[in-house]
Amino acid sequence: MYETIEIERQGGVATLWMNRPDVHNAFNSQLIADIDAACQELDIDPNVRVVVLAGRGKSFSAGADLNWMKRAGEAGFEENLQAAMQLAGMLRNLAEMSKPTIARVHGAALGGGMGLASACDMCVASEKAVFATSEVRFGIIPAAISPYVIRAIGARQSYRYFQTAERISATRAYELELAHEVTTLDGLDSDIESLVKSLLQGGPHAQASAKSLIRSVSYLSVDDALVEETAKRIATLRATPEAQEGLSAFLEKRSAAWMVES
Repeated sequence: MYETIEIERQGGVATLWMNRPDVHNAFNSQLIADIDAACQELDIDPNVRVVVLAGRGKSFSAGADLNWMKRAGEAGFEENLQAAMQLAGMLRNLAEMSKPTIARVHGAALGGGMGLASACDMCVASEKAVFATSEVRFGIIPAAISPYVIRAIGARQSYRYFQTAERISATRAYELELAHEVTTLDGLDSDIESLVKSLLQGGPHAQASAKSLIRSVSYLSVDDALVEETAKRIATLRATPEAQEGLSAFLEKRSAAWMVES
């Protein structure tokens, strides 16, 4: 079904593997289209609770395929813009999935690869991982990935790394709050499994609502309108069948109906 990705399913977990190892999973139009379509497919699949984004080969993703970028730049403006919009749309669909998403970063995550890691809700990196917003070294800017990288590391740090294109070690990525966990390469999958087990304890509708809540209230001042909005959200959610099941399960000392094995 897909030319450049593979999807593995186990229990409630779907692992989306980027599969262009010979070019370090660099983006071209086909990989962008495949990731975009897979995100939409997995987001509406009721059997999928968690999505893990990973890369085959030595790298997570080395960002945009430079030959593809060069061809886009040599095309007319409309074609160039269309290619940029394709990438920006894919990143948005990944970032706005209703399911929890985890980036499994085992090697290089450069340029757009760092954008993918930032667009996921969580990032687990091996100690061998390296990140960078390397675009300025090619005379361009990290425009499409910027909303997600800035959300992850903040504007102040972005001023530095967007301009210097320095390589960011896994340890530094953790300090910047880009990576939630840093582990050994051998321990990468077990750390992700532990995270997945925690995620599978939560109600899927509640998790989707939590993601929507964060997008809605981040960076807003606390005023009467925001207080009312947050009150409405919890009042609405408390009345849902999922919330009633969760509260009943806790009081009755049993597992909630949505809990599945990873």
